[in-house]
Amino acid sequence: MSIKFASRINDLKPSGIRLINEKALKLERQGKKVYHFELGRPDFDTPDYIKKACIASIENGDVYYTSNFGKQDLRQEIADYLSTKKNIPAAADNILVTVGLAEAIFDVFTVLLEKGDEILVPDPVWMNYINIPKLLGATPVTYNLKEENDYQPDIEEIEKKITIRTKAIVIVSPHNPTGSMLREENVRKIAELVRKYDLVVIDDEVYERLTYSEERHISIASLPEMFERTVTLNGFSKAYSMTGWRIGYVAASSEWIQALNKIHQINTTSATSFVQTAAIVALRDEDTEVEDMRLEYQKRRDFVYERINQIQGISCSKPQGAFYSFINIKELKVSAEEFVHYLLDNYGIALVPGTVFGDNGNGYIRMSFANSLEEIQAGLDLLEKAVKNLVVRN
Repeated sequence: MSIKFASRINDLKPSGIRLINEKALKLERQGKKVYHFELGRPDFDTPDYIKKACIASIENGDVYYTSNFGKQDLRQEIADYLSTKKNIPAAADNILVTVGLAEAIFDVFTVLLEKGDEILVPDPVWMNYINIPKLLGATPVTYNLKEENDYQPDIEEIEKKITIRTKAIVIVSPHNPTGSMLREENVRKIAELVRKYDLVVIDDEVYERLTYSEERHISIASLPEMFERTVTLNGFSKAYSMTGWRIGYVAASSEWIQALNKIHQINTTSATSFVQTAAIVALRDEDTEVEDMRLEYQKRRDFVYERINQIQGISCSKPQGAFYSFINIKELKVSAEEFVHYLLDNYGIALVPGTVFGDNGNGYIRMSFANSLEEIQAGLDLLEKAVKNLVVRN
């Protein structure tokens, strides 16, 4: 039988991150030691108080559909967090609970974009922000984040790329894959552009609890006249180490939430009932759990930054948030793809080529330091050996 798939599939690229992960897992099944620095997955277990709440919820029979919008108590807890901690004027009716951030992004773009529309997206960026607009017949127009500019956007460049077809701009801060964070002055300048050209902001804040800079994280929705123009995306996966739980949310105007729910109903009906209960407890009963993890990430960040820059031929900027180091390998005169496969095949080090995040990833590899300090130390010792051997070989 000859299956004729929809032509839209031809424009989509499979995840380059998962390609490396699958190869790494295959090597492990063959009995080889692999140092996993490829996935954006916290290595910590989900805090006990959250797990216990989930188990109790199941035992109490919390196993049925919830409201499509999410449990009202969870929507209220999220709104309270956003209003008190992020200065975003959200109420419960401004929240839609989703099955992870990935579903939230798909829902938002499906509601927003039509064929022929344009959306401004940073380069480099997580490829969902490129693939989903393409799937919908829209055009992602990239704006540059470059190391020489501390991965800060050029506001003049962004303005020049705005056309009559531009619907929205995506911002991600803290940023995957570079670990950078938007400076407050640039958040405010982007807000000015959005108001001037009547655009929508898609603001990905999933790493906002994991910052290491003295400069505070600013939510663009907290700025004057910006709440109605902003769709804020967040979730529990990174801060609470709940990646497998698949629980995220959208915060936006009630008009947005009503529209998004139409797509959400078709996609998933509702997020898992007992996971929603666990998320309520995660927010309501949090003590030092997130901060303890953040401090451990900061120790790893400091070690990785110092150690990478001791290895002749490679370098990196100091990450300000998230748990990624974007490593410059341009001096090695080898492609990122060739280098990561060389590392995995010969040294068991799993890293991701920067090119899976866009053209500005040329000459870079991404390292996740969401792994133990012991694994990081051993992996970077091997990386130094690999770089030296590559230089000799070439």
